[in-house]
Amino acid sequence: MKMTPVPSAEADEEDRGAIGLSVIVPAYNEEDRLAPTLKAIRAHLDDGPDPAWELIVVDDGSTDATAAVAGAAAAEDPRIRLLPTPVNRGKGHAVRTGVLASRGRRVLVTDADLATPIGELALLEHRMDEGAAAAVGSRALPGSRIAVRQHALREAMGRIGAGLIRAAAVPGIRDTQCGFKLFDGDKVRTAFSRSRLDGWAYDFEILRYFHEQDWEVAEVPVRWAHQPGSKVRPLAYPRVLADLVRVRFRARRRTAGPARFAIPALFLLLALFLYAGLWSDPAGRYLIDSDQDQQQWEWFFAVTADNVAHLRNPLFSDLQNFPLGVNLMANTAMLGLSVPLAPLTWLLGAQVTWAVVLTGGLAATAWAWYWLLARRFTRSRWAAAVGGGFCAFAPPMISHGNAHPNFAVLFMMPLIVDRLLRLCEGRRTRRDGVVLGLFLAYQIFLGEEALLLAVTGLLLFALGYAAASPHVAAAVARPLLTGLGIAALVSVPLVIGPLAWQFYGPQSYGGVLHGQVGNNPMAFLEFATRSLAGDGAVAASLSPNRTEENAFFGWPLVALTVAIVVHLRDRPGVRALGFTALAAAVLSLGQNIPLLGTDKTLPGPWRLLAKAPLFESVIESRMAMVCVPAVGILLALACDRLAARRARSERESSRRIVGWAALAAALLPLLPTPYRTVERAPAPAFFADGTWREYVRPGHTLVPVPVPDPKKTAALGWQIDAGLGFPLPGGYFMGPWGPDRTGIYGPQPRATSELLHKVHETGEVPAIGEPQRRAFQQDLDFWRADALVLTDQRFTDALRTTVVRLTGEEPRRVGDTWVWDVHARR
Repeated sequence: MKMTPVPSAEADEEDRGAIGLSVIVPAYNEEDRLAPTLKAIRAHLDDGPDPAWELIVVDDGSTDATAAVAGAAAAEDPRIRLLPTPVNRGKGHAVRTGVLASRGRRVLVTDADLATPIGELALLEHRMDEGAAAAVGSRALPGSRIAVRQHALREAMGRIGAGLIRAAAVPGIRDTQCGFKLFDGDKVRTAFSRSRLDGWAYDFEILRYFHEQDWEVAEVPVRWAHQPGSKVRPLAYPRVLADLVRVRFRARRRTAGPARFAIPALFLLLALFLYAGLWSDPAGRYLIDSDQDQQQWEWFFAVTADNVAHLRNPLFSDLQNFPLGVNLMANTAMLGLSVPLAPLTWLLGAQVTWAVVLTGGLAATAWAWYWLLARRFTRSRWAAAVGGGFCAFAPPMISHGNAHPNFAVLFMMPLIVDRLLRLCEGRRTRRDGVVLGLFLAYQIFLGEEALLLAVTGLLLFALGYAAASPHVAAAVARPLLTGLGIAALVSVPLVIGPLAWQFYGPQSYGGVLHGQVGNNPMAFLEFATRSLAGDGAVAASLSPNRTEENAFFGWPLVALTVAIVVHLRDRPGVRALGFTALAAAVLSLGQNIPLLGTDKTLPGPWRLLAKAPLFESVIESRMAMVCVPAVGILLALACDRLAARRARSERESSRRIVGWAALAAALLPLLPTPYRTVERAPAPAFFADGTWREYVRPGHTLVPVPVPDPKKTAALGWQIDAGLGFPLPGGYFMGPWGPDRTGIYGPQPRATSELLHKVHETGEVPAIGEPQRRAFQQDLDFWRADALVLTDQRFTDALRTTVVRLTGEEPRRVGDTWVWDVHARR
């Protein structure tokens, strides 16, 4: 099939741009309907603000008086032109002929029956004014009004065809076949010059081309009424389906290739590279920058697997903080992973589960974002890979990858975003709402604070989009809110029990005592410890520790992000993403924003949220993590634009080179470096060989000296190596403290644990009198202690002397451990 050439006589380059609007009307045997249609269009355009318009009627080889009707109208008004074709070639050929002959800055394609009234043009123009490259009328969106419906069989066939086209054409466009579309003139002429289809499926080919070029296509609800006399016959449907398969096959050949499998593999290889030190010996290596958190998480995985194996309540354990126990639901134990991975923990140990969760979680998060971007935002899979990789391996994510899998393993977030976008389309509100509810419920068992931050970011985006495009926001509000209501009805019954346990069950607590931890503004411009260009000393001066480097995007990326938003500002979604990133960054500065170079501060907007329910427990600097997906999507859009743009001049080629260079300069310094690991101390033989069983009765505790707390967690590893056979007092967890049940890290202070902690810190043996001995005995009774154990460590002699004075007895040396058998004293 030959491509129709661009007519040079009718569409001279000098005339293009002088005409504001070209209207294309394809016509085949339309003698009865054409005259009133042309009259209505002409009257509407004459009443419009721009008198410079043209109306092109393409007679597609009609056998009736269609050409005569169009010729008469052209004789009355020179702005009306007739382009006849000698034989009937199909609607696609007719539209292509008219578009390539057009000269308008914008081009409207409308059917000869004017099923969509010409007055709806204003709605499409509004969306074009907001930055869209095309605005297509839709009969399927909320707000559409269908005055006269088709025959039920034709309507069913139309729905089937529309479903096939949606599956193959432009993501997010529900109705591609409504014959009322407005395009940017230059872009649509380019698209039709490359089109091949002559039949009814030409819409699909053109919209697909717009999608591949990253030209925004907006769907606008319009009025529509079925008009008798349709030219679409039943035998046309197989041909349309064949055309869809042809174009889709060509598109798949262009966009699939090895990238489909290579990109997920690259994500997994990168994650394995980062955690190579851990994988060299999962049981013997320790992430040094995790402080005590790795030990805590390994305990969570081990105790959850133990609860599952013994059919115990997975929301609670008394193996730490005996006898009060630990509320696991209130301790981000990631039950959504620790429960299904229990068989892995049984077989290979909690240390392997820890390595699998971190490595697989980062790779899965990258793949999920890549999937979303490739599905909804970009044509290029590699552009989607850049954005998806950034969303998973950005500096804040790498920082939390040291110790906080609940903030690094976020593969559900893109799935939730995709389902929200589906709700905005309004296609299957009930089904999408149910699925969203299930997704939200599952994410609650992966990490509630991460979900809270994500919801905050989505609300910021919705606010920004509503300001950038209020018309679209109003159109999607109803299906979105309906779907959210359905999601709530699904998710609440699933999580109400565990959440009630979390907030009102044993060892529940209120807000968390963590102080004000806002980001320093300079943290956004510097580089993180684990970034290629990072400086650990600089990062340490701007963050509380290496697991909370929540900004550190580097000044080149900050500058590039601003440039992308400015360059793509004609797209409402880009403006909304820019607003989201800026608002989240400002919120992350905390309640008091420091003025650089001074000792003064300004009140920050976080003050509005600091005491709100749920937000009172959030570390405010983590709000900067909301910037990660916003920036990742912007990077994907920028890469896609660069990949899709074809250099037509030396100047444009130079711009592409500058664009790629800017991306490289912004992202290369942020490449993550491998996590550092050290060899962990082996468990004392007293625990590893089971000797402890001679000293601890069932239901009683073994008390390490000093008592475990968030700074001393080695005993949790000993407990795991002992098969969780005995409970411990103290430990590392979140629990209540004081009459207000405020959340603190570790157990409520007791006299003996505080005394031994001070000795461990100072090495000084305190004065021990009757009050201390009495308190010591009370604590042993409270803990139901059978034995105290002391391993070799800093200030071992001071600790041993202190316990001797408290018990009045010398310990027994059992292998590498000092043991006080105290159950006879009770």
